[in-house]
Amino acid sequence: MRLNQNTLLLGKKVVLVPYTSEHVPRYHEWMQSEELQRLTASEPLTLEQEYAMQRSWREDADKCTFIVLDAEKWQAQPVPTEESCMAGDVNLFLTNLEDPTLGEIEVMIAEPSCRGRGFGTEAALLMMSYGGDAQTDSE
Repeated sequence: MRLNQNTLLLGKKVVLVPYTSEHVPRYHEWMQSEELQRLTASEPLTLEQEYAMQRSWREDADKCTFIVLDAEKWQAQPVPTEESCMAGDVNLFLTNLEDPTLGEIEVMIAEPSCRGRGFGTEAALLMMSYGGDAQTDSE
């Protein structure tokens, strides 16, 4: 969704940034994990397919995707690289385009060292707040 292409959401534990082509190699690396494939009901993709998926998600009007960054790592670096701070992703799927108040949120904390630290909870709360704000702004 292009709506969030210039949006950064800052929480205490996580930073949400739009999913761009720069994130694809790390994301693709995560998705080679059989455990993550099983937990996300995903099929393995080639790197080229992963780039195509990222482009399609950016264009789809019914999906909004952010990459979840570890805020502590991101803020500690003099010039942070988002890829080095990646923890997972959070997605908002609009389930009824005629009623944008209906949707589904999915969170994946792919980086094992980031699990159990509240990143998923905060990412979901930030996404709910963002989705609500975006809905209010479009009315």
